[in-house]
Amino acid sequence: MTGSPSSWWSRRSLQVRITVLAAAITLGCLLGLAALAANKLDPLLTDSVDKELSAALVPAAGAVSAGTSLTSADPVLVRVLDIAGNPADGQARPKLTGHEISQLKAGVPVQSDGSRWRGQVVSTPNGSQRLVVAGAGLVGFAAAVHYGGLWLVVVALVGALVAGLATWLVVRLALRPVARMRGLVRALPPGSRLPLPTSHDEMRALAEEFNALLERQEEVEEVSQRLRRFTGDAAHELRSPVASIRVQAEVAVTNPDPELSQETLSDILEESERLSGLLDGLLALARSDAGEVPPAEPVEVVSEVRAAVRRLPSGAPDTRVSSGVAQAWASAAHQEVELVLDNLLRNACRYASGQIVVSVLASRSKVRVVVDDDGPGIAPEHRSKVFDRFYRVSDDRARSSGGTGLGLAMVAETVRRRGGQVRVGESPDGGARFEVTWRAGADR
Repeated sequence: MTGSPSSWWSRRSLQVRITVLAAAITLGCLLGLAALAANKLDPLLTDSVDKELSAALVPAAGAVSAGTSLTSADPVLVRVLDIAGNPADGQARPKLTGHEISQLKAGVPVQSDGSRWRGQVVSTPNGSQRLVVAGAGLVGFAAAVHYGGLWLVVVALVGALVAGLATWLVVRLALRPVARMRGLVRALPPGSRLPLPTSHDEMRALAEEFNALLERQEEVEEVSQRLRRFTGDAAHELRSPVASIRVQAEVAVTNPDPELSQETLSDILEESERLSGLLDGLLALARSDAGEVPPAEPVEVVSEVRAAVRRLPSGAPDTRVSSGVAQAWASAAHQEVELVLDNLLRNACRYASGQIVVSVLASRSKVRVVVDDDGPGIAPEHRSKVFDRFYRVSDDRARSSGGTGLGLAMVAETVRRRGGQVRVGESPDGGARFEVTWRAGADR
């Protein structure tokens, strides 16, 4: 099945299309010029003959006016006629009609029987009027015009062919860097970028745009992988409390013992609270991933730390606040600071043996909150992973203490989107040290 001309044309290479277009445009221009030149060829030859005739006519008219003899040289023939057109020089009558004689007397050139004539009326010494005419044959004139036009067409065709060949070569040379770039792209390993050309031209701009495209594609793939990993981890984490609640509810239904039911309800309540905390954490992280960031405002950190300590449940380890400044203002949102402090303090309460120290340090550009505990600490090999979602250093202990593996991940994400930092290290008491840094905000 034959496709349409447009589809055939679209399947051709860029080099072919540019070459064909350049050759067609060149051919059209040259043929137009050839047609124009062919139209001008006839008047050009006629004007040349008229100039020769005028050059011969002027001295002949002067000779007749002076009464001297005429001289005629080939290819121009000079004749002397009377006013009626009859020969006055003793030669045969020229093949000129009465109308043509009238035009010659008026100074208009005429063309008759393959010859070109020009004339001029002069007075002889005896006062009579004579018509001096000069004529030249136009042998080969029509053939010259015809073949001249054909040669112009041939020159136009050859010119278009040469232009097409030159365009083919130029486009091929111009597209050679594109072919090299295509080879580099085909052999480009994952995570690599195209080398930028030294010249600041279109190829460099193309390489920069392609590198930007690769970067965006890798970001999309990274987000997709994080989403798949996050979805799998969330499903895994949600399965445990839901299954526990279901089993305990089935036990309570099949064994209607009041004492057992009370214990079962207590376990269900504990698992429900853990499930609620897990869902809250997932919702907070989902909002963060979607870019929902509340506007920043100055938040007084010292008072927020003291409020977070007061929110700790009864039975929590002894918690002391140490601050070298009366106030420290951070650029964040109030709910973000609460979330960070609550999660850091709850994490410290799970692992501290008996004491927690919260320090607030402030400078002109930064505000730092340091949380130290005297627990078992975090081994160096785990410190780079504790802020990952659902990561637990000790899974059994985290589950028994109600941890979901999302608290520190929410802390890191919340601080990061405000341009801050979170680090983990070792406290002076041998436990864990978490250090949060915010950018300083203006006092209100």
